[in-house]
Amino acid sequence: MEATTDKLTSRAQGCLDCPICSRARAKQKGVAYFLVKHIDRKVCPNCKGFEKVTRQLAFEPITQELIDKIMK
Repeated sequence: MEATTDKLTSRAQGCLDCPICSRARAKQKGVAYFLVKHIDRKVCPNCKGFEKVTRQLAFEPITQELIDKIMK
């Protein structure tokens, strides 16, 4: 169970560092937002890990609390 949690957390960190996902979360419009909302979150393992760890979609804006939860 611990290895699974570590793997999901590292994938969630990858989604935080991803330039496309970061732009989609920040801007909430445009091509990056469309890609993450309709395509990337269904295919990308980092987006799926982010959604499992934070319980929110990869394109939604995040708070500092969620960032701290992932980075711990």
